[in-house]
Amino acid sequence: MSQKLQDIPVTVVQEKDDGEYEEIHLYAKHKKIYPRWINGFWNKWRIFFVFATQLFFYGMPWLTINDRQALLFDLATRKFYILGLVFLPQDFIYLTALLITCAIGLFAWTTIGGRLWCGYACPQTVYTEIFLWIEKWVEGDRMQRIKLDSGPATPRKIRLKVTKHLIWVVFALWTGFTFVGYFTPIHELGRAALNLGVGPWETFWILFYGFATYGNAGWMREQVCKYMCPYARFQSVMFDADTLIVSYDTERGEARGHRKKGADYRAAGLGDCIDCKMCVQVCPVGIDIREGLQYECIGCTACIDACDDVMDKMQYPRGLIRYTTQNALEHKYPESAFWSRLKRPRVIVYAVLLAIVLSVTVVSLVLRQPVKVNISRDRVALVRETDDGWLENSYIVQIENADENSHVYTIEPQGMQGMRAVVQGGNRIEVASTGIAEVGVRLQVPSDQAPKGTHEVKLLIRATDKPAIATEEVVTFINR
Repeated sequence: MSQKLQDIPVTVVQEKDDGEYEEIHLYAKHKKIYPRWINGFWNKWRIFFVFATQLFFYGMPWLTINDRQALLFDLATRKFYILGLVFLPQDFIYLTALLITCAIGLFAWTTIGGRLWCGYACPQTVYTEIFLWIEKWVEGDRMQRIKLDSGPATPRKIRLKVTKHLIWVVFALWTGFTFVGYFTPIHELGRAALNLGVGPWETFWILFYGFATYGNAGWMREQVCKYMCPYARFQSVMFDADTLIVSYDTERGEARGHRKKGADYRAAGLGDCIDCKMCVQVCPVGIDIREGLQYECIGCTACIDACDDVMDKMQYPRGLIRYTTQNALEHKYPESAFWSRLKRPRVIVYAVLLAIVLSVTVVSLVLRQPVKVNISRDRVALVRETDDGWLENSYIVQIENADENSHVYTIEPQGMQGMRAVVQGGNRIEVASTGIAEVGVRLQVPSDQAPKGTHEVKLLIRATDKPAIATEEVVTFINR
């Protein structure tokens, strides 16, 4: 009973053709991967994207525009502040447009560049990279970490492990704090945290997101990409023979084998691959790229840097492992002709769809009016006659100012001869920045101008200090 559950193999018994039986193991125990640090052209780009994405994530909540957090999704007040613009729940269509844009953009990029998103900008990859940097800084490079983990629990080992996990936890909690800062004003959240007065929901989400970061990037790492991420499973649908992928040049590299530097390896029937396995040692998901394209490959290109470094030392040409296409590897066209292959139908369809969605969204944003109006009818009395003989319908008008400045609005009825609007408190409705005002409005019309039945009329709500801010709402005037 002392044996760990993960050590117990799951097996099935299968009968062979000769009548004998064999056991097939269905479960392989997870082996920790120790990626080796590598320098190179592609590694510099990975470092750049790590810093660029995290500078945005950790810095954006502290940026203010118009004395307000530049990026804030205030769920409590149902207002979303994005770079000086204010969006309300009625603007949900823009979230839909954003999601469609991201989806089509990801499909298009995957068709062209493979899984570069996974290797360079995916949060799981980025945070795993950061946690690996911390691990390397505390425990050392690959061989030092392997030796440390396989050794006994000495005071030094305990000290290094505690230090590493302590830094991981602090970093994860700071990540959770920043995440919550997008939904609760981060300056208020910071003051509450210093005074130990963070609310229960904020506390829950800081701990939850921090735990997810710590678990996914510190412990699960490549298992998230291999077993949990759906993108790895359906990426092949978006790939074609002209998609850029990290590839091993089998024709040039085989047969593999060790040799001395400067030896005539061709005479010995060997290819350029010296079978050093550096490409495997630097791989964060532990695959051998020489076995061909695999769904576990996240396109991080670390193996390219490692192989190019070995080729330089052996004085062989670079590019044994390179970023290329299947058709180029098969010599169907020169690799320099890749750009001309962007004009294939799949890429064009994605580009057209992306252009349409972006164009419609941008035009809609430009024409968007920062005022939202909701009108409800007084259901108690549909129509009544005033003392001076006019017919009257009553409404409740709610004006929501989705602008960073306060405005004074007026209501003007249109559609029936002689119609006037009597506004509760006067026809100058002041609405604060991102505020809401609700007023009673009575529409009155001479009885001889309103035949029996229902009539559609328009209410023009306009800002007096900025006439360009205006919207029209259609209401029904009833005479029975």
